[in-house]
Amino acid sequence: MTRLTSDVWVSAYLTRLRLVDIPAFVTAKGDVTAGAVLIKLNTLDGNAVAYQRSFDLMSGERAWVELAKGDESVVDAALAKQRTFDPDLWVIEVEDKNGRHLLDEPGLSD
Repeated sequence: MTRLTSDVWVSAYLTRLRLVDIPAFVTAKGDVTAGAVLIKLNTLDGNAVAYQRSFDLMSGERAWVELAKGDESVVDAALAKQRTFDPDLWVIEVEDKNGRHLLDEPGLSD
């Protein structure tokens, strides 16, 4: 199975968000071919959630899981720490008061 490159996936994700009027920004550009992608959901009330892609080796399933949640500064610190381990990471910041990120939609959830 052919996998999408990171830059293509990010571009498609940003387009999906834009189509439903959810602002999103690339805050850290990673490796265009194989960089992992972290999503920061900013609910514009001082809180945020960071999501990372998880892969279950036993089942082969992939899912978005919470990396950090709470005060935005705590989430930002967690993202910065991840970038020290992997400078090839992409970080996408999604801003939505209603907490929408679309990661649970078909094509993004699996």
